[in-house]
Amino acid sequence: MFTDPISDMLTRIRNAQMIKKTEVILPYSKLKLNILKLLQTQGWIESVELIEGVGAKNKKLPQDTKARFDRLKVIVYYEQGKPKIKSLTRISRPSRRVYVDKNNIPKVLNGWGIAIISTSKGLMTDKQARKESVGGEVIFEIY
Repeated sequence: MFTDPISDMLTRIRNAQMIKKTEVILPYSKLKLNILKLLQTQGWIESVELIEGVGAKNKKLPQDTKARFDRLKVIVYYEQGKPKIKSLTRISRPSRRVYVDKNNIPKVLNGWGIAIISTSKGLMTDKQARKESVGGEVIFEIY
C-alpha cells in the first residue's frame, strides 16, 4: 500500500484546525520541512520546529522512548480565533502528476492564495515562479 506523505501532512493540518488545535506533530522529511518553512515565510503557519528523536544524530535518549524518529512540530496560525488557512488542496498526486510551464502557472483566488510549485530551482510560490520564469510540478494550493 502506498501513502502520500504530502497529502497526509495537509490532512493533519486541516484536521487540527477543525478541532481548533494549535499544534500538529508530523513525521519528518526534508520536503515537508521545506514546504512548511515556505508556508511560514508566507505567513500561513506560525512556526515549524524540528524535534530530534533517537537516531544517528541523537543516541542519548533511552531506546524505549516513543520519539525514535525525527518529527516536525507545526504551530497553526489563528486570526481572532479562526484559522488563517481556509483551504489546503493537493493538486499533484502520485497517481496523477500535474506539471505547468512558465506561461500556465495558476493564480489561486486571483492572487489571494498561493500555489506551491516544485521547480528546477527548488520549492517556490506561484508568484516567485512567475518572477523567475520557471515552471514545474504544482504540489498544492492554499488560501
